[in-house]
Amino acid sequence: MADLSELFWKSSLEEMKRGFRRLPDTGTYVCLICGKAFEDGVIHRIGEILYEARKAVERHIAEAHGPVFTFLLSLDRKLTGLTDHQKKLLELFHAGRSDGEAAAALGTGSTSTIRNHRFQLRERQKQAKILLGIMELLEEKIQSKSDFVEIPRTARQVDERFAITQQENDAILAAYFPQGLEGPLKTLPIKEKRRIAILRHLITFFDGDRTYTEKQVNGILERFYHDYAMLRRNMIEYGFLERKPDGSSYWIKLR
Repeated sequence: MADLSELFWKSSLEEMKRGFRRLPDTGTYVCLICGKAFEDGVIHRIGEILYEARKAVERHIAEAHGPVFTFLLSLDRKLTGLTDHQKKLLELFHAGRSDGEAAAALGTGSTSTIRNHRFQLRERQKQAKILLGIMELLEEKIQSKSDFVEIPRTARQVDERFAITQQENDAILAAYFPQGLEGPLKTLPIKEKRRIAILRHLITFFDGDRTYTEKQVNGILERFYHDYAMLRRNMIEYGFLERKPDGSSYWIKLR
């Protein structure tokens, strides 16, 4: 199963279909498949040709990963909900095969069976659209009730220090990440409210579907601050990261 980043899950449907996202704070274009970044305003070399950032990330995806359709279809059933048979059908449909040609390729010998599969897939598409609409309306409703930043449920010390509005959160991050949210961190503040805002931001660079070794955790945090051990301890203390007692593995557990 592909190791998808938090940025992938935060992307819109259109961004997911393109395979890249433009970070609003820096203008950097990031490949959602591998995380490779292309800074805006800089000329990038792909092969023997020079490209501006947007075109560079598009060429990178095409040459390094192939069609986004193929990548999404290759994801584990846990993520797509598709059986191997359905994936093969979608590959054939994407290639422009008719129902008869698809039936012959799959060895079913029945175009009516293929038509039925096509109908079922279209019904699932409708259901997915409705579910997406429901979830987006739910999120809008929650946001309309409160403009406070969400508190991690596993935080060990949930008190007034977590009572921070989105506006306050944005201001703290802007002050402590003067070069952009990709880092580096200017300093680690003493005031806990500010420190918690920073930790909450840093945890987004971890993938909730995987576990990490201590070395891997350090590698991610070192990109932001020289005292990565302090960051790691703080993330444990405030419940952003969990670990085994022997420290052999770490994982995020925000919900």
